This record gives sequence, structure tokens and C-alpha cells, in this order.
Amino acid sequence: MTQKVQTTEEVMQENYWTPSDKKDHKTIYSTELLVENCNEMDATNPSNPTDAYLITYRSPDGDIRRDLVRTAKRSRLFDMYYDKFGPNTVISIDFGPGTINPKLWNLPKPEAKKKRER
Repeated sequence: MTQKVQTTEEVMQENYWTPSDKKDHKTIYSTELLVENCNEMDATNPSNPTDAYLITYRSPDGDIRRDLVRTAKRSRLFDMYYDKFGPNTVISIDFGPGTINPKLWNLPKPEAKKKRER
């Protein structure tokens, strides 16, 4: 009898948030899920906005996972995870490593103006 063992990449790919969940979070909780189940490199990336939080929680499988989420209030972030996973799942909510102003984060670059010929 052989058992299939999941690699770390397969474990990292498991998603608990559906696309409809991600869309609903913006209206219900005023949150935006930036990175789901982030690794150490994503968790320390300074190119994220300053209003992003790093939440550590216990998944239904018992694994400890980390997400990077934007929100204005920590209480809304806690409510979102409590409603999804139940009590005793949120381990910690920490400030994210972001250094970008939230107003300027993820804006498209302006088009270069053509120089006028004389």
C-alpha cells in the first residue's frame, strides 16, 4: 500500500477562499485578500501597501497558514476569519511589511506624453 504525500507546493496551492468569497469580502467586510497562504518571501515583501495585515490562522485541516489582507480595521479582519473558520482559529494579526502608500499602491503607470515637434 502506498500513500501519496503532498509536496509543499501542493499544500501551498490549496485555496480556502473561492473567487466569489473574495468578491464578497470587499462589500461585506471591506477587506481585500492580497496573498492567500503566503510564503516567507511574500510575507516580507515591502512592495505591499501599508494598510495590509499578516494574519496567521489554523485551517480546517489543522495546518497553520498565513494570509496578507488589506483592511482599514482589524476587527473586520477578525470577523471575516471567524465567520469563515469558526472560533479558536485566528492565532495572530500583525502589521504587514508594506511601505507603499495605499492611495498609490497598484496604480497604473501614466502614459508617456509625446513630445511636440516644432
